[in-house]
Amino acid sequence: MESPAKNNQRSWIIFWIPVLLGIPALLISWSVVFTGGPHLTPLYSTVIFGLGIVGAAALLAWASEVIELDIGQGLALALIALVAVLPEYAVDIFLAYQAGSDPSSLYSSYATANMTGGNRLIVGLGWPLVVLIYWLNRKKRVDLSQAISLELSFLVLAAIYAGVIIIKGNITIFDSVILFTLFGAYVWLSRKTEHESTDLVGPAKSVASLGVTGRRVVVASVFSYSILLILFSTELFAEGLIETGAHFGINEFILIQWLAPLASESPEMLIAGYFALKGSPRAALTMLISATINQWTLLVGSLPIAYSFGFGSIAGLPLTTGEAISFVGTTVHRQQVELFLTVAQTILAISLVLRLYASWQGMGLLLVFFVFQLVFSGTDQRLALGFVAVLIAATVIIADRQRRDQIGVTSKYLLTMLGLRSS
Repeated sequence: MESPAKNNQRSWIIFWIPVLLGIPALLISWSVVFTGGPHLTPLYSTVIFGLGIVGAAALLAWASEVIELDIGQGLALALIALVAVLPEYAVDIFLAYQAGSDPSSLYSSYATANMTGGNRLIVGLGWPLVVLIYWLNRKKRVDLSQAISLELSFLVLAAIYAGVIIIKGNITIFDSVILFTLFGAYVWLSRKTEHESTDLVGPAKSVASLGVTGRRVVVASVFSYSILLILFSTELFAEGLIETGAHFGINEFILIQWLAPLASESPEMLIAGYFALKGSPRAALTMLISATINQWTLLVGSLPIAYSFGFGSIAGLPLTTGEAISFVGTTVHRQQVELFLTVAQTILAISLVLRLYASWQGMGLLLVFFVFQLVFSGTDQRLALGFVAVLIAATVIIADRQRRDQIGVTSKYLLTMLGLRSS
């Protein structure tokens, strides 16, 4: 068994790895911005700036964990989930801005691809990762507290509103107002809830051990460095990814949908998995569920704002450009199908945790469904997968009275939190 001193030393070494990963990206991006060079090949650009974003994501995740020492647990989990997905936000906002700058380009579909890919990665891979790791280690399911009803309620509301967006065929500033209001209400209500606190481990624990002043200085420095790294790396990473796809004959939509979110969100999911391994799966799963809410509200709501800035005036991000298929006599575009599949996966995931626990069987099903999306990439196939997910969710709820009863309990919990019903 290693001594505390050795553990601390190893944690600081791990802490400096993402810092060093970001330095080449930061130096090269500054050189590109201020001197116009060097000119990297698309593949090198993707790797260097992708590693920079991965490093920034890891640093932000560790710093966010330490914040829980200074603010309430419920609010900390919401903030952690928000900060941890900042790299994903940066890539998607850049793509939406470019779409506004050139409405005839494919950037609007890229923005949709990145947003839906990030969301499905967290739910389809992140949620099962936590539960399956914990089950393999402890042979137990992950029991959730009644407090998770808050997150589940807002996930349902966001998914319902996403359905409205799909039907409309665009995401407008009005949608931004609705979605931002949803997120604001969620954060406000999160202050009243108490979730399980996670024990700090690794680099986060080492930073926290520096004392109040020391940890706050390190956290502030980490945030500043990471945000700067993200701002300077995002454009070069996204453009490199698109050019790499074109060069090697790989579908750029698929690369943007899966590789970009994997780079920006993998540290968060790995940390959640580590907490599950250490015996805190409830907090880890709650963090990922909170991140899903952020994706559905803040991320989706930010896209028309970025698009409008690029366009030069208020405008909505279209979901009706590019590839389309015919469905029951109606033309349906790929972006609408991708958003529908994302909603369907979210509904399936909610149905599987409605009984306030997550079993390895349920999360195994969710993981299999996620893998199917990687295999079946055609628009018509994705549409079919979406209907399959909704059908499974409906069957699971209708066949299980306890899940149906929990819908009522969850609704009453939300009304109580809003002060519309006495406890």
